Amino acid sequence: METIKQSVARERNTSKECTKLILLETGRRLFLERGYANAGLESILHEAGVPKGSFYHYFHSKEDFGIQVIEGFARNCEAWMDQTLGDRSICPLDRLRRYFEGMVERLAHQECRNGCLVGRLSQEMADQSEAFRARLETIFSGWTARLADCLREARDAGEIVGDLDIDQVADFWMNGWQGAILRAKTARSIAPLTNFLDVMFNRVLRRP
Repeated sequence: METIKQSVARERNTSKECTKLILLETGRRLFLERGYANAGLESILHEAGVPKGSFYHYFHSKEDFGIQVIEGFARNCEAWMDQTLGDRSICPLDRLRRYFEGMVERLAHQECRNGCLVGRLSQEMADQSEAFRARLETIFSGWTARLADCLREARDAGEIVGDLDIDQVADFWMNGWQGAILRAKTARSIAPLTNFLDVMFNRVLRRP
């Protein structure tokens, strides 16, 4: 049976974890809206309702905080990949469609205002921080590998022609998709995203 001391300790740990999560979620939102440099620490703390002392209890610096924000964003994206690309009850090409069409729906719901945090911070931070650059590239590489795995399954299942260089196509797809997201933000329209997917599914991924 849990003692009073254990109960108090558990509640304190839960409260601390909630505070950290509030900070990370606030950082994610402000980095998407304003970028890393324009989201000052004071504004993050004000939005989160957290004192500065508490911030440094969880994070060594703003850079450490920013990288942990990216980690959380990447985990959420990977969970969506698990749910869609990892669903082997559906054929590979349909998994790919489900994954990317789901992303289009999310961006449309945001009126194409936020986009991809990893893509946004790559533009801003790759030349400013080696720690950021390295982590962002690792995330992109992981996403590209997951995409390549699904494309290989599609090739092996005979859904697409067998002479495609899968790694090259996956790399092109990831790069082009990030560019389409940037263009969608500028145009305030999902048209660049749907046009890109139309080319990939109906021109590049040719059926045998």
